[in-house]
Amino acid sequence: MRVKIQHKPFQILALLLENPGEVVTRQELREKLWSARTFLDFDHSLGTAIGKLRQALGDSAQNPSLVETVGGRGYRFIAPATLQSVNHVADQVPVVETVRAVSKKRAPGSLKTWLLSAAVLVVMPAVILTTPNLGRWRDLILDRPPKIGSLAVLPLEDLSRDPDQRYFADGMTDELITNLGKIGALRVISRTSVMSYKGTRKPLAQIARELNVDAVVEGTVLQSGGRVRITAKLIRVNPEKHLWAETYERDLRDILALQESVAHDFAREIRIKLTPEEQVRLSSAHAIDPEVHEAYLKGVYLWNKRTERELEKSIEYFKQAIQRDPGYALAHAGLGTAYAMLAIYAHAAPREIYPKARAAALKALELDGTLAEGHAILGFYKSIYEWDQPGADREFLRAIELNPGYVFAHVWRGEALCIMERHTDAVAELDRARELDPASPMVSDQRGWVLYMTRRYDDAIQQIRKTNELEPRSAHAHCWLGRAYLQKGMLQEGLAELQEAASLPGGDGPLFAPWLGYAYALSGKRAEAFQVIETMKVQERKSFSSPFGIAAIYCGLREKDPALAWLEKAYRERDPSFPGVRIEPAFDSLRSDVDFQDLARRSSLPP
Repeated sequence: MRVKIQHKPFQILALLLENPGEVVTRQELREKLWSARTFLDFDHSLGTAIGKLRQALGDSAQNPSLVETVGGRGYRFIAPATLQSVNHVADQVPVVETVRAVSKKRAPGSLKTWLLSAAVLVVMPAVILTTPNLGRWRDLILDRPPKIGSLAVLPLEDLSRDPDQRYFADGMTDELITNLGKIGALRVISRTSVMSYKGTRKPLAQIARELNVDAVVEGTVLQSGGRVRITAKLIRVNPEKHLWAETYERDLRDILALQESVAHDFAREIRIKLTPEEQVRLSSAHAIDPEVHEAYLKGVYLWNKRTERELEKSIEYFKQAIQRDPGYALAHAGLGTAYAMLAIYAHAAPREIYPKARAAALKALELDGTLAEGHAILGFYKSIYEWDQPGADREFLRAIELNPGYVFAHVWRGEALCIMERHTDAVAELDRARELDPASPMVSDQRGWVLYMTRRYDDAIQQIRKTNELEPRSAHAHCWLGRAYLQKGMLQEGLAELQEAASLPGGDGPLFAPWLGYAYALSGKRAEAFQVIETMKVQERKSFSSPFGIAAIYCGLREKDPALAWLEKAYRERDPSFPGVRIEPAFDSLRSDVDFQDLARRSSLPP
């Protein structure tokens, strides 16, 4: 039997079937199925549509067996219904704007369970199709887009065209990504990957394919006269369709609330239900001094460059933000991160710098215990300075729980897992980071480091070559690639890569400089290797120059006693590379030595 049901009654039926046995309120029906211009006539329109639905189904308002009126609240579908898959071609069902028809099945004792003891039948002119996927069927009926599980926020365009305001547009993009990344059901591409598309003219479909996302967000930002305006639009890419657009304008003091409003609206539009915890995390904004926020954004902008000069500048900006607003937790977390990175990339004594990073991280968490950035940098501190890898892992896991999209938590956790010799888990964590930030040289580079440390040299070389494609002038990438070549016995190639690393910005830092000396040592260029050692010793007398790296050069020279002596110094000075002593291939020739085994044991002892 075929029963024609008009469009609006059929949409009501679909909503009722989404919540069998539960009340669908009048408010929900109005918001989802009626436009704003028909709100004044809503009560009459709803009553008419419900009447037509009951008439089509042969149901009764007085003695309902299918659709029950819940007085003063709404309606619910009360018949028992079981949806089962049927093999058919539902994907070919087009959306029909005016008339729907359904087949009504009756079975003894089923209270008229049409539609649903076996399948939903959608009848089109001369064609009957069945759907094995109720979710897709509902979407077709309600003219809704398919659910979106991943998206990329493309760099917001700065309408001011002022180069001095570049940090602001980038910062707003970054903060929007951070807020959306707090939604566990949504994979949000991280900052580094999307920034590579700044100013690009690539088609959206190509960008989405390269980043492996369902949708992209485009928008503009303008700061003027103490106010900020953001225009954002959500675009599904396959097939391409503009799903939603909105303009937000607020006083600069309300900028954090503005960002949360955008994140809430996105979640609603792409049909993601926020958990209670996510609701809280996306509803905690407070008014902020515009100058505090500006200083914070400048700090983040410079921190991401990760050179000694920019890191020192970023510290000053974070301090400015904290001085004006001591209660701004994010600024404390940013300060802690900048300090920790300075100890990695600069000639800064770890015993002087890392306690500052710890204090800033703890202050951030004291102010806001749900801050993912605070937990992540505390975990980094525990891993690199306290050498407490299990404790670090707990902090990283908490950070990921709070913000699944925070890519640094995944990267740093992968490094800690590698140090714990949980190599499979370490690679898996870096793979997750790569999903979140597929075009990031940093993620690619650190994945190569993990593969190198696990002695998968061919895989490491392949991975780090990809890093070089993403960022040809990366001292990081050339250094790790050279080290992998050296362990494979490809001495000429390794030396060339490490010479290239030394010539690049930051290549003379303690993280990179010693490995050129190590390459000289393995290549039989002893004079050049000793020259690197002497240069580093001079720097060591001034501040800090990685005794761990000097030990590696001596190991390459096959001089065991000075290698062990410098490793002992690395232990005393809390060299940030020392936790990796157990797994660093450069020290393989020392592993049978009792003194080395004692040093390896101490690599997990607190300061």
